[in-house]
Amino acid sequence: MPTTSDKTVRHWFITGASSGLGRHLTRHVLQRGDRVTATARRPEALADLRAEHGDRLVVETLDLSRQADVEEVVGRTLRAGAVDVVVNNAGYGVLGATEEMTPEQIREQVEVLLLAPMLITRAFLGPMREQGGGRIIQVTSMGGQIALPAGSAYHAGKWGLEGFTESVSGEVADFDVRLTLVEPGGTRTGFVSALHRTEESAAYRDSAVGRMRRQVENADDSVLIGDPARLAAAIYDTTRDPNPPLRLALGPDTYEAVRAALTERLAALEAQRDLAASVAFTR
Repeated sequence: MPTTSDKTVRHWFITGASSGLGRHLTRHVLQRGDRVTATARRPEALADLRAEHGDRLVVETLDLSRQADVEEVVGRTLRAGAVDVVVNNAGYGVLGATEEMTPEQIREQVEVLLLAPMLITRAFLGPMREQGGGRIIQVTSMGGQIALPAGSAYHAGKWGLEGFTESVSGEVADFDVRLTLVEPGGTRTGFVSALHRTEESAAYRDSAVGRMRRQVENADDSVLIGDPARLAAAIYDTTRDPNPPLRLALGPDTYEAVRAALTERLAALEAQRDLAASVAFTR
């Protein structure tokens, strides 16, 4: 049986395919001759790709905050045939202080960024194990390795997905089911302009949160250096790698930011060496 990386035609399942990175990846995969089941909240946005590629593209309407809909779409996809590559890409961000966030904003952010990818991943593990392998791509961001003010719910979802994925990767490696965390930096996908914002409070207006809010409000996608088409190609290429990395840092800003964060974290850990040893039983 051919492995996922060397099959001639593969079947992909991609969430959040109507725009941004998801759309670029869907187009790239179709152009390389594979089949795609693409999910989107606005399926009409994929009409042009459907017309161009015919029945190699199946479009499903899906709101990831609706758990019953997630189960229905995944079940229908699996009944239609084996899936070789799953890409959990859909997402958005909430910008604002944690105090300003409503419980609904927090809940929906975590449902979309963490709970839905967990459930989708879980649903495909058994079929992939039984078919002898598969690939699962989790699109996080450099925000899955670093955290900035005004994005606490977003970072909670992305950091949670990183931990979940690292654990699951160890569970299924023996079955040739491989998981990769893709960590893009600033990319021209319209993500910034689509951010959900809290209602700003006076208390945080002149704080680090307020300064971050002003910075984002004045941001222009054109200054971002990440090319979504090149990201899509890199993701595709890693699914052809027989030994893919657990984490794939894409973007020089990701590399620099994550390297600085890990260096600082390691230095802080080393400074606690003696304290860490001091709480052990002595003999």
